[in-house]
Amino acid sequence: MVTALALIVIGIDNPDDKNVIYGLIAVSGILGILLVLPIGGADMPVVVSLLNSLSGIAAAFTGFIINNSVLIVAGSLVGASGLILTFIMCKAMNRTLPDVLFKAFGGSGEKESLTRTKVGSDADEVAMMLDGAQKVIIVPGYGMAVSQCQHQVKEFADLIANKYDTEVSYAIHPVAGRMPGHMNVLLAEANVPYEQLIEMDEINSEFPDCDVALVIGANDTTNPAARSGEGPLAGMPIIDADQARTVVIVKRSLSVGYAGVDNDLFYMDKTMMMFGDGKKMMTELNNAIKDA
Repeated sequence: MVTALALIVIGIDNPDDKNVIYGLIAVSGILGILLVLPIGGADMPVVVSLLNSLSGIAAAFTGFIINNSVLIVAGSLVGASGLILTFIMCKAMNRTLPDVLFKAFGGSGEKESLTRTKVGSDADEVAMMLDGAQKVIIVPGYGMAVSQCQHQVKEFADLIANKYDTEVSYAIHPVAGRMPGHMNVLLAEANVPYEQLIEMDEINSEFPDCDVALVIGANDTTNPAARSGEGPLAGMPIIDADQARTVVIVKRSLSVGYAGVDNDLFYMDKTMMMFGDGKKMMTELNNAIKDA
């Protein structure tokens, strides 16, 4: 940043030196990469919005330079709206913009140490439990996106719907994944019917009547600790997967999520953990259902 500012000063004194401009472009590109590179996946929506705002501000400055009023007005609108959206998203995630840009993952960088254990379940156990389930709600998370198992999830939904005549729907948290709408896009790739994708506020009331909640790679968005009013997740709206009669969680381990808070949902008596890669576990579960 200091180098970029120095090149700007040099460029003002030497307006005909193109090497200064090329150097400024190169240094600005490096600055952009270094600024965004350390930012965690859960904060990426905030950064995308901020960069969008900065692009509008850059356009407005260009309008001043070339004396174009339309560019000034349009750039100012983009910059202002992007900045407003950035602060709204920060507030919704209980994060400040400086924390997003300059602090460690999870805000303070402090994560709870795990002191509890949970015995994992295999695909055959889960398949037996699913036999007779009348209502299943699938809760996709960032782990589903990382393992790219949306097609296996769709196959699972089709299998239980056809074999057990089960009603299947998907609970979509607004900030699940890297940015709003991420889960919708992934599931649309797998040709999941749009009417089965239900937003969090609408589907939460259905969990008490749900036989099985299948959570795939979601952690913070299903963590009951958010209801306590304390900690990094305080006040964050969550999916009420813990209200279902049985919960099946597909996750690599019991490790904490992005917020660094242990998830009590993992240790409930009614929770079955399938430890492993999302695509591998869903493939095993689908095979177990076929063989059941």
